[in-house]
Amino acid sequence: MPYSIMEALFDGRLLPWERSTRKTADHKAIADEIESEKRHFFEKMSLDDCQRFQRLEDLYTSVSRTEDADIHSYGFMLGALLMIEVFENKETLLNG
Repeated sequence: MPYSIMEALFDGRLLPWERSTRKTADHKAIADEIESEKRHFFEKMSLDDCQRFQRLEDLYTSVSRTEDADIHSYGFMLGALLMIEVFENKETLLNG
């Protein structure tokens, strides 16, 4: 039996934040280059510097996730507002 998007979101069958992104060749190339650069710096740094660098990377990841969640919420609200406008103008659209 088909279910609505709203039901899927409510029931936890659809979890947008767990959706994996499609990895393109360009994305993989950049990720590989980032890993190569990190290895380069880790080889040259002291253990303390490596730990601080890792902590810095964790902080960047944390702030990025927060920003991504805010962007997702904003986009969802804009989509909902768009649908409200469509439904408010349904008769005009159908009756031309």
